[in-house]
Amino acid sequence: MSEKKSPYVNHMNILYDSLQLVNIPELVRQCTDEWYNQTLCQVNESVVRLGILKGEYHWHKHDVEDEFFFTLNGELFIDIEDSETVTLKQHQGYVVPKGVVHKTRAPEKTVVLMIEKAGIVATGDA
Repeated sequence: MSEKKSPYVNHMNILYDSLQLVNIPELVRQCTDEWYNQTLCQVNESVVRLGILKGEYHWHKHDVEDEFFFTLNGELFIDIEDSETVTLKQHQGYVVPKGVVHKTRAPEKTVVLMIEKAGIVATGDA
């Protein structure tokens, strides 16, 4: 039986050290994946991640960490279980508190920054 390849490309390595220029437009230009997540840098105990998204992520939660989303380009929908859907347009942000089951989706290519505690499991807690 063959293993199904995940549609998510998650790079948890830190791409840029302190005192290095972070070049988001170049990363976006080079990206060919529909759901791409790359840790850009670490700031104290948190990391800044770049998401280049098209499609739908699975329902998940983070038991210990809050998660911040900030849309650079496009439109991101954050579905909150048993509640609402939040729409983030360009230059809008939103915090999903720890323990809240959520799912993100982007019907068209969308570029977001995520800020979360270093060590967070991007796919969520079981």
